[in-house]
Amino acid sequence: MTIKSVLERTNTPTELDGIAADIGLLLVRVVFGGLLAAHGAQKLFGWWGGPGLQANADAFEQMGYNPGKLFGTLAGLTELGGGLLLLLGLLTPLAGAIVLGTMINVVNATWAMGLFGGYEMGVLFGVVGAALPFTGPGKFSLDAGRPWQRSGFVWGVGALILAIVTGVLTLILKWVL
Repeated sequence: MTIKSVLERTNTPTELDGIAADIGLLLVRVVFGGLLAAHGAQKLFGWWGGPGLQANADAFEQMGYNPGKLFGTLAGLTELGGGLLLLLGLLTPLAGAIVLGTMINVVNATWAMGLFGGYEMGVLFGVVGAALPFTGPGKFSLDAGRPWQRSGFVWGVGALILAIVTGVLTLILKWVL
């Protein structure tokens, strides 16, 4: 068997190639959305070894987000809600904006620790939140084929603008409150 014959055989299209990208989007959405939702549940409810609402509020106050209860609850809700929306592939441009706006603040809060062990996670989640409004959630989602399904360049840019505005607005409120 030659290398050429192996390559020819593996490059032969199959009927499943049409859903390969949708399977990839499903994996990205479920993993990133599920992990982000779990982080939100840790903050809000103390699940999976998380701090719970009061300890989370105290941590937010130490990071300069005062009142800590308001900002800590907001962070938990956006992580839980945005993560679940991504996981389900529901209202994907809004979900992406929620995630990216939240991650702008995560990167700000962890910047001093450097990339690795600091803001790396915020960048990873933020990029996924920024990318999915452009690509859409794929066929295996609650948005697929629905009248409200939106994706593409305009929706991606709109999600980026909404995320940046809300992320920066939160930072401004942090600095003035």
